[in-house]
Amino acid sequence: AGPEPRLPFRVVEDELEDQLLAYSSISHMGFVTLGFFIFNAQGMLGGLVQMISHGFISAALFLCVGVLYDRVHSREINAYGGVANKMPVFAAFFVLFAMANSGLPGTSGFVGEFFVILGTIKVSFWYTFLAATTLIFGAAYTLWMVKRVVYGAVANDDVAKLKDVGKRELTFLVLLAVAVLAMGIYPKPFGDVMNPSIDELLRHVAESKLK
Repeated sequence: AGPEPRLPFRVVEDELEDQLLAYSSISHMGFVTLGFFIFNAQGMLGGLVQMISHGFISAALFLCVGVLYDRVHSREINAYGGVANKMPVFAAFFVLFAMANSGLPGTSGFVGEFFVILGTIKVSFWYTFLAATTLIFGAAYTLWMVKRVVYGAVANDDVAKLKDVGKRELTFLVLLAVAVLAMGIYPKPFGDVMNPSIDELLRHVAESKLK
């Protein structure tokens, strides 16, 4: 008999966590590119903030994947389930970073996307509509991953043997969480630093067009 065909939903079920996060990274870089290409103050500020935010959130999520892999030695989503029952502290951080990755207000993931959307709507309604649609899909597959990995009954013996994060892992998770929340709750310092450079760049380009 030949190999069992892998239907689309089976491919998704067997997807590797790190690959799914890589797809999410591509989506975020698309927002950065959009912010730069619409070339107005809000869009460029959003693109720059999104780059910094992406650094924090992606690092945090890949750290979470590493924490699980170190214990179970599998990156496949279907190897997990019910992690919150055995690792409640880890699960809280994982959910926080996943929500930030989805653009939850109050996290750094929201700020950059908000400014890019704000800048894009001044240029094109349809560009804005398409960008907003990607946010919905991004939130859908991220939250789907969280549901499969974190919630529900304990999936197998490997998950049943899990131990919560240690001091070293907790230190890095806390630092990244502080960065994500601080940037989301009070982004003004970032804008104060970036806006003069953005304004100067826009002015320089405008003057070049007049020559």
